[in-house]
Amino acid sequence: MVATYTKQRRAFTKEFSFRDRLREIDMFFQKKDRVHQTMRRAAKRLKKAKIPYAVMGGMALNAHRYERTTKDVDILLDRAGFETFCQKFVGKNYDRVPKRPRRFVDRLNGVTLDILVTGLFPGTGKPGPIAFPHPMGVSQEIDTFQFVNLPTLVQLKLAARRWRDFADVVELIRYNNLDEPFMQKLHPSVRKDYVECLEEKRREDEYESRQ
Repeated sequence: MVATYTKQRRAFTKEFSFRDRLREIDMFFQKKDRVHQTMRRAAKRLKKAKIPYAVMGGMALNAHRYERTTKDVDILLDRAGFETFCQKFVGKNYDRVPKRPRRFVDRLNGVTLDILVTGLFPGTGKPGPIAFPHPMGVSQEIDTFQFVNLPTLVQLKLAARRWRDFADVVELIRYNNLDEPFMQKLHPSVRKDYVECLEEKRREDEYESRQ
């Protein structure tokens, strides 16, 4: 399995080219790139297998109005769904990544697929007040796909406590016109961090207005 993964990664790895990267970005926003292809295939397979899911990560940011590129696909499954996913698709459609039990690689194009499992914890994975929920309770259909809803996306990013996730929350606030009342939809443990992100967004707006 390790040899298969290594061979696949080499097949899709090439020397960096700025021109190629610009082309990839253009294709991403046209939804014609490898990441969108992987998301579409995964969603189709999960739906056919009747496995509840919710797309998270960078693809969910785009679904909730904040447009930025991403190189992988994150999908939330419950424990039973994860076991079924492994039985039906791993080895056939996806290769396992060594030492990463919930990370896989699309065999067709080399895109990484990360599975987030109900009951586990965001960020470092250490137990905390917020765990990954069941996808059926937090999913929202957008353009025929099931994405995690906005309050859950914001809450999990704040719970991860990484600077890049905080930055994503600032942009989600900006593009969705969020303010103080939205805080009531979040777990009490992350409300202070949400307010800090809201204040940062306002500081940035003030800075821009002076330019």
